[in-house]
Amino acid sequence: MPELPEVEVVRRGLAAAVVGRSLARVTVLHPRPVRRHVGGPHDFADTLTGRTLTEPRRRGKFLWLPFTDGDALMAHLGMSGQFRLDDADRPLPPHCRVVFAFTDGGPELRFADQRMFGGLWVSPGGAELPSEVAHIARDLFDPELDLPALVADLRRRRSGIKRVLLNQEIVSGIGNIYADESLWRARLHYDTPADALSRPKVTGLLTAAREVMADALDAGGTSFDALYVNVNGSSGYFGRSLAVYGRESLPCPRCGRPIVRESFMNRSSYRCPSCQRRSRTPVRYSSHL
Repeated sequence: MPELPEVEVVRRGLAAAVVGRSLARVTVLHPRPVRRHVGGPHDFADTLTGRTLTEPRRRGKFLWLPFTDGDALMAHLGMSGQFRLDDADRPLPPHCRVVFAFTDGGPELRFADQRMFGGLWVSPGGAELPSEVAHIARDLFDPELDLPALVADLRRRRSGIKRVLLNQEIVSGIGNIYADESLWRARLHYDTPADALSRPKVTGLLTAAREVMADALDAGGTSFDALYVNVNGSSGYFGRSLAVYGRESLPCPRCGRPIVRESFMNRSSYRCPSCQRRSRTPVRYSSHL
């Protein structure tokens, strides 16, 4: 699933191409991607026609396209959702589900989604902050993030530190890939209890997380296959720079010991067994993350 850098790459691509443009026609080619829109596919298309887009916005992994009238088009990319910008006379991309045509006759915006876990819907009054994402915490790039308060919050949590990093209501935008990369940079085992970490350790981890996502953003995000591309159809290449994620049995870039993969929350965690030793403090699992 796209994480903060990938969603931000898409947001920037949209910002450069759709701000100030008005929708002339919306065509829903498959109903599933608009299943969360209460009025259904026809209402989705009708209610968007004639509206003008402003600067796309993001919180963590969540993206929305505000309209000048105060509503917003919500977009969840799911596992394989893509926005593509193409001239109207070009063939539709594979698995195209919704097409947005503009009054200026310029490039269309096309939403493709192979697995169809993503979705689009209208959020009334959601231009500034849609109610659907109001519970999502600020991310590490948000200028209004209170970093000392976040550090204190993490240090109160009893769960393993990776579980805490993945909780989007504590800090948003970090998914499995960048959690593993950040923990490697900070030399921390994923199951180390958050409340066992010192303030400098937590601050260093969050700094590492911001740095690794900034590096990924500079590289256009992380692509393992064609399911993540930017609005021009190009893949991100940060995957070439990953230190541990997806590198089972390959040497750690820091010490040379083979990377290990371990089961974690129905997915995998990758770590260096030398650089990221298991904590001696046991995790106390509870509802208090």
